[in-house]
Amino acid sequence: MGLRREGRELALQMLYAQDTLQGNLRDTLRGFREGVETGERTREFAEALVQGVMEHREAIDQAILARSKNWALTRMPRVDLNIMRMAAYELMFKRDIPKKVSINEAIEIAKKYGDKESPAFVNGILDELEACPKDEEQGE
Repeated sequence: MGLRREGRELALQMLYAQDTLQGNLRDTLRGFREGVETGERTREFAEALVQGVMEHREAIDQAILARSKNWALTRMPRVDLNIMRMAAYELMFKRDIPKKVSINEAIEIAKKYGDKESPAFVNGILDELEACPKDEEQGE
């Protein structure tokens, strides 16, 4: 498994823990530093994703919500939502990561961690997000 895929999977776990526990982000990150063995570059990539998602969470959630027909964020499975948050952060704010890569990685992670409906659901929302005009994006 590549460094970035491993980092995205670790970031998903961190986001899920943060979403579930509703604690301090620093405590969540520290817990993963102490409890999960992984390479330093992988950890740095994962933590950068998590911090980016948390910093831009309101804009990311609004973008996901705007593209989710008849779905409230609270009704979405947490795994799917956090996969989409992570990919939406990459799509909206990380110009150095190709959009197709972000979407494909999200789909593959959804296959591994979600249920049988997750890949299609994640793909549908992210495809719509990718298709939005540049002036709608909030890129850095």
